Amino acid sequence: MEGLAPDLWPPIRLTIELATTTTIVLLIVGTPIAWWLARSQAWWKEAVATVVAMPIVLPPTVLGFYLLVALGPEGLGGALSGLTGRRTLAFTFEGLVIGSVIYSMPFVVQPIRNAFEAMGSRPLEVAATLRASPLRAFWTVVVPLARPGFLTAAVLGFAHTVGEFGVVLMIGGSVPGQTKVLSIAIYDYVETMQWREASLLSGGMALFAFVVLLAMALIEKRVARVGV
Repeated sequence: MEGLAPDLWPPIRLTIELATTTTIVLLIVGTPIAWWLARSQAWWKEAVATVVAMPIVLPPTVLGFYLLVALGPEGLGGALSGLTGRRTLAFTFEGLVIGSVIYSMPFVVQPIRNAFEAMGSRPLEVAATLRASPLRAFWTVVVPLARPGFLTAAVLGFAHTVGEFGVVLMIGGSVPGQTKVLSIAIYDYVETMQWREASLLSGGMALFAFVVLLAMALIEKRVARVGV
């Protein structure tokens, strides 16, 4: 990699770290939300689903602006960061994780919800007749049956986080080693006319997008074949 900028690899490492952390948090947080949306009979559940899905249609800069205010010194983020002696969660890795979780939430919740709804209630009824507790039935029956949904959610959540730009630029800026992820690095390279580095990272992102789409197609093909 002779001749490449010395700061080429930190954004790659930071992006992978951010996407991995965000995906794990989303699977933990998004699963109960998806389960409730799939099973609840509450009349207001679609209002909750709409709130979860809003990042799909909201301009990233709009969402980023509100997150910047919320994570700043005068927002909730300021109060939380004050516990550790800091003034803000904006322009920190932790702030990026919070923003990424909110921004990518619909791409994780919706596939899992669809998998839960497609499964129906029959498997749980059978588990209940075998005296399985609700928690045990969830882990031994629901999760295995909804596995394609979880896999799709993980792939989409990871890929969507890798491709973020507007939100991370608003709440993270371009702090090397802390918030300068791949999309921001490409932008900076273009601004400074470092075309070789920008081309290399952009090509890598294009290849990554191809792999993600291919993986999604293979997952859907497998799901159709096994009839899940």
